[in-house]
Amino acid sequence: MKADYRELLRKSGVQEGDFVELAKNGQSFRGHVLPSADPETLSLKLHTGYNMGVRVEAGMELKKTGEPSAKAGVKSQALKMDVSLPKIVVLHTGGTIASRVNYSTGGVYASFSTEDLIAMFPELTRVANFEPRHVANLMSEDMRFSHYKLMVQAIQAAIRDGAKGIILGHGTDTLTYTSAALSFALENPPVPVLLVGSQRSSDRGSSDAAINLLCAAEFIKQTDFAGVAICMHETSDDQACVVLPGTKARKMHTSRRDAFKAVNDQPIARVHFNERRVEYLKKDYPRVDKKKPFTVKDGFEEKVGLLKSHPNMHPEEILFYLEHGFKGLVVEGTGMGHMPTNTPENLPNYEALKKLIASGCVVVMTAQCLYGRVHPYVYTNLRRLSEIGVVFAEDLLPETAFVKLAWLLGNFKREEAVKKVPENLRGEITASSRIDCFEPE
Repeated sequence: MKADYRELLRKSGVQEGDFVELAKNGQSFRGHVLPSADPETLSLKLHTGYNMGVRVEAGMELKKTGEPSAKAGVKSQALKMDVSLPKIVVLHTGGTIASRVNYSTGGVYASFSTEDLIAMFPELTRVANFEPRHVANLMSEDMRFSHYKLMVQAIQAAIRDGAKGIILGHGTDTLTYTSAALSFALENPPVPVLLVGSQRSSDRGSSDAAINLLCAAEFIKQTDFAGVAICMHETSDDQACVVLPGTKARKMHTSRRDAFKAVNDQPIARVHFNERRVEYLKKDYPRVDKKKPFTVKDGFEEKVGLLKSHPNMHPEEILFYLEHGFKGLVVEGTGMGHMPTNTPENLPNYEALKKLIASGCVVVMTAQCLYGRVHPYVYTNLRRLSEIGVVFAEDLLPETAFVKLAWLLGNFKREEAVKKVPENLRGEITASSRIDCFEPE
């Protein structure tokens, strides 16, 4: 009869989710019991946050030492104010940075309040006076345009209340969509607005949350930068974070701490964690200028789509946006902006695009290559797309183009929106592509 971890649990009086001590071959392990897909393997969530699988064998001893703690919390504490320190408003929206491990399932869920985060990282209180404010509590894949408006309102309120800067805690999966949205919605903000995420939940020993938050706070405290940016780990170690432009960054890895990179651009600054020192990498970043009026345009057109070009494409994929009344569509083209629209088999795709554009839908072309830029005149095939009204968006990232198009259509008439697509409004488009900004690794 094969070993079964469920039988071991039954004999030991243990249930999934319980905190246990496991003894095997002279070694001892402590953690929460997780469900296991393999009956012969006992899975534990260790205190570090990592999972461990142990093959079930005769002679193993399992002892229950605690109850399930799926919602075990961190005790919040009153925040002390120091009049000599600047005021930073921390906006809570959820995401991994505000999540904890659910030891019954092994997953994480949005749970922490901003007060919890600051209680976990008391070093923050030596950098600035933090005022936590709640905006939302959800994982970033569930973000909608309506949440961007809530963030804009919260940022406006924080600025009115005299904040030196704003940290917005956000899930990493769609963090760059939000940074782009806020970059467009907020024109000439008088303070730094930094989006900060975490690749590991904040209650894990390997979490990057503390350093990301501390570096963001130090940057706000020391900088004259004004605008929207992202602050995340520069490398997989804990030496420094980088401040990335809000419209030119992308998450490039599912789980690494250094997942976020500037694309077709450079980081604004490097924040050395141990030294608490800011090193500027760009000279032409936007600075605080009280003469420039701070204005807000937070309209976003709901009916905008994002479509990836690919071999064996069918016209029905394009006509879907016509049939459902979409006002805008961003295409991730191949190479410099190609789509399968040239051979007899692919001409129906070309005709579908013409129908979609004739309906009034604005079609914008970007590159799924990410690095480099699209161009309507290098190839005849690209000229054919330009001639029917496809708007080529220079070196706009697809996600930024999606948000920009929704924002343009939400705040301007169609004709003006079309003209503004290839214009650089918030640092989203560079005048020329720099070879030193290509990071294939």
